[in-house]
Amino acid sequence: MSAPARARQAAMYVLGRCRRHGAWTAQTLSAATEKFGLDRRDAALCARLCRTVLQNESICDYAIDCWSSVRSRRLEPAVRNALHLGLCQLLLMDRIPDSAAVGESVELVRRAGCARASGLVNAILRKAAAEGAFPEPPGAGTAKYISVRHSLPLVLCEQLTERYGYDFALGFAEASNKEAPLCLTVNRLRTDINSLVKELAADGVRSNLDARFPDSLFPENLGPIGDNAAFRAGKFYVQDAAAAFAVRAADPKSGMRVLDGCAAPGGKSFLSAILMGDKGEIISCDKQGKKLHLVDEGAKRLGLHIISTHPMDAGNPDPAFEGAFDLVFADVPCSGLGVLRRKPEIRSRKPEEISALPEEQLRLLRGLAGCVRPGGMLLYSTCTVTAEENESVIEAFLRNNEDFVPEAFSLPDGNVVSNGMHRLWPHVEGTDGFFMCRMRKREV
Repeated sequence: MSAPARARQAAMYVLGRCRRHGAWTAQTLSAATEKFGLDRRDAALCARLCRTVLQNESICDYAIDCWSSVRSRRLEPAVRNALHLGLCQLLLMDRIPDSAAVGESVELVRRAGCARASGLVNAILRKAAAEGAFPEPPGAGTAKYISVRHSLPLVLCEQLTERYGYDFALGFAEASNKEAPLCLTVNRLRTDINSLVKELAADGVRSNLDARFPDSLFPENLGPIGDNAAFRAGKFYVQDAAAAFAVRAADPKSGMRVLDGCAAPGGKSFLSAILMGDKGEIISCDKQGKKLHLVDEGAKRLGLHIISTHPMDAGNPDPAFEGAFDLVFADVPCSGLGVLRRKPEIRSRKPEEISALPEEQLRLLRGLAGCVRPGGMLLYSTCTVTAEENESVIEAFLRNNEDFVPEAFSLPDGNVVSNGMHRLWPHVEGTDGFFMCRMRKREV
């Protein structure tokens, strides 16, 4: 089997695991790379294939339904996966010959034990190659069109269209299907951003800066992170600019006592320690204690000494933490609809899973609020974009916690967020979709 063929076979394996078992793409890709013996180049092809398919599931199914008498949802999973891989190679990916996309997809079906479907797969993919583009879904100008064309949950498209308008919703959908840029947060205790740009440039890495995000750097061709000398020296870590922006909004200062309630893998704790000059105390907690080693290892590499870790359910904090912190981060688990471009498998989350989240988010927020001292700060944040997980959670919290009040903060451009709540969008700011709310606890 050729190396590209192994990459396609690995992609079939990843898609099967993600769709059948709800596995996370990143972990499954790592397992597939080892299982199929992929080198760096073919692992990258496998990852690109999987990401493209998961980002375009609905339009692939629509094309199958247009070009076949057999409905997409009636196909065996392996046949559907192979067709999706073939369609995406033919219609969305460059530098892959049509003959390879068609022939390898047919072979994938045969290897999966579905040889009887090889004729169907061949016919559909040859039709796609002849057409050169996906068929246009009906209903242009509607949320339904966005949902099918860009493979987003219909309810999300309806909510965005109703609240912000069609063009805004379409912009979000298009941005959510683009590859997310790598973003680094600079460790200012070991370097400065301009020096890091020069150091990376000496290794042939081009970088971009954005004045709106003073802690962030956007490299274009960094390569494997672990191979980079500046990374090993603790001069940066990976964190999207939106998450770094939320830390800035919380305004951690030297000497503070800070609690990061849902901390792993540690990005907010790290930037807080950096902005505090590594002076004060940060306790980084997570319900899944097994993830806290990521915080410990990251802090050690970055040379941050004020961070300690503590396994804890944020909704039921350690009694010793009551009223004990100047600043508390409540970066709660969410639907992740703001990071669809990084985690395309999120599109397939069951609606009942998402609808159960606000209750849990409110529980965690209430638990962590009890850890804020009078006069202290509480920063609620999510990487999702719906009001149900953001404003509605804040409103429900404030109704029964009158000792907290939203507090204004300034944006880098000088504008002020007067109600303490702010969103970032992938198609507006270029960051992950992100929500934050800054609240001050009244003095006694």
